[in-house]
Amino acid sequence: MIDSAGISYVAVKPEVDEHEVKARLSDPVQIASQLARAKACSIAGDDWVIGSDSVVAVDGRLFDKPRGIQEAEEHLRLFSGKTMQLTSAVALARQGLCDWCHVESARLQVRSLSDDFIGAYLDAEWPEVGYTVGVFRLEARGVQLFEKIEGDHFTILGMPLIPLLGALRERGLILA
Repeated sequence: MIDSAGISYVAVKPEVDEHEVKARLSDPVQIASQLARAKACSIAGDDWVIGSDSVVAVDGRLFDKPRGIQEAEEHLRLFSGKTMQLTSAVALARQGLCDWCHVESARLQVRSLSDDFIGAYLDAEWPEVGYTVGVFRLEARGVQLFEKIEGDHFTILGMPLIPLLGALRERGLILA
């Protein structure tokens, strides 16, 4: 998304224990916010750092990225016919201090998925969807999972991009 927006950056892997954060929190908004902040703050230095995270909840249960194709299949069966709440957060930090954070949620109504569909879907989309918490890429075949979507497109893709661009403009990091 940041590439498509024309923003130059250098990707750096954050040093954050996501399981520790998730173990002490249960609210998707708090989890996404804390993880985005922790990721951004984990990179020290004078440069501005963007951190982001997404959390998926279905029927009050939080889901992680699937650990394999079998778990992805199980997740899709559990999502079938239910509403998925996807919460995405983005944070800006500098010198290890969070300067700004924004969180948004979207609701995605998953249609009833047949076993045949799930198998064909994973045959076509694996391993790419294994890197996503909801086992889908909306910009690819994942759009076929849903019968209704409420929420910002970029939030669903994994980061509230429009608010981030505004925050970057406010700090003079991109042209206004």
